[in-house]
Order: sequence, then C-alpha cells, then structure tokens
Amino acid sequence: MRLVLFDCDGTLVDSVRLIHETMARTFVAFGYKRPDVASTKSIIGLTLDIAIARMQGKPHVDDEAIAMTAHYKSIFPEVREEADMETPLFDGIRPLIETLAGREELLLGAVTGKSRRGLTHILDVNGFTPHFAVSRTADDCPSKPHPAMVTECCEETGVDPHDTIVIGDAIYDMQMAKAAGATAIGVAWGYASVEELLAAGADAIAHHPNDLLSHIV
Repeated sequence: MRLVLFDCDGTLVDSVRLIHETMARTFVAFGYKRPDVASTKSIIGLTLDIAIARMQGKPHVDDEAIAMTAHYKSIFPEVREEADMETPLFDGIRPLIETLAGREELLLGAVTGKSRRGLTHILDVNGFTPHFAVSRTADDCPSKPHPAMVTECCEETGVDPHDTIVIGDAIYDMQMAKAAGATAIGVAWGYASVEELLAAGADAIAHHPNDLLSHIV
C-alpha cells in the first residue's frame, strides 16, 4: 500500500486570486498598504498566522498577526462569494484523482495549510471527499515545513513514510516531505518556480497532472 498526499492551494485548485484579495483587504484593514501578488504567493502553504507575520517581516507571530488572522478568517467566506473569486481545479486534476482513486494499492490524502473548514469545502464542492482517506490541516498540526502533517497521516493509515508521496507546489511541501522521510514531487503549475522546488528537495517535477502517474503507479 502506498499513500499519496496532496497539497491543496496551488496543487489541486487555483486559489491565488481569492487568497490574495482576502489577504490584501486584511492588510488594508490594519493600516498597511496592499501587498503585491508575489508576496502573497510566497507564503501560500504556511499556516495563516505564520504567513501574515512573514509577510510583515516579523520573526514571530505576535498579537497583531493573531488579530489579522482572525480578521482574514472572518471575511474569507464573503470574499469567496464575490464574482471572479472561484477556486477552480487545475486542468487535469479531476481525471488524475479519479484514476488514482480507482487503484486499490493507493490511499489518497490531503496535507494543507488551509483550515479544516476550507479543505472540507474544496473536497465537497468537487466531489472528492469519498476519495480522500486521510487529511491534516492548519487546525490539526504545526505549520509546514514541520513533518507532523505527513507523519500523522502515515500513522493513521499504517503506511510507512518511505511508501508515501507528497505532491505540492510550495517549497514548504518539499521540505515537509523530506523531513518526514517521504518522496517529494513538485508541481510546475503552482506558485513556486521549478528552481525553488528543486532547491527545496523535490525528488521530481511534474509539469502536468498526467506526469504524476509515472511517479505514482
């Protein structure tokens, strides 16, 4: 049995527009100028409070970052309902998940910096919930690149980390996978560059979801 763990934002769904707009409104609400998209992309994958602190250039999460995190969470649902704030699946993801879900020797899971509510929404609206046997979110574990999301999924499923593949678009995904003793596969359609993913320890790079099949099955 092998375990395949997917990141969510930037790997399964293209959510940068929604995340950036919510983040920008949060910064403005606290008296800061709107961050640029590159700044937002650089922190996608981290737990929200750590992401906000890092965008502010702070070494640690402080009371303001905690307050901004609460504000972000409070406005996120209403921003998500606005026009042009959809979070579509990347092309090729649906057939990939359906193919992998049909393999008896594989278990699928999710490891994400999203909240549990956010991940549940993404899986439910795309009909993926029955396909994902295990998941860990920002509500469950320390932020990536800490290996807990991976190791806890392994413990729950009984699959050794050496038989586990982590698929993600962020350097934090690659670092998390290697820290856990799992295989790290970076995806080129997300928010980090191929060079960044390789430098962070990616064992391979997929340029299209179809490419992942050769690394998994």
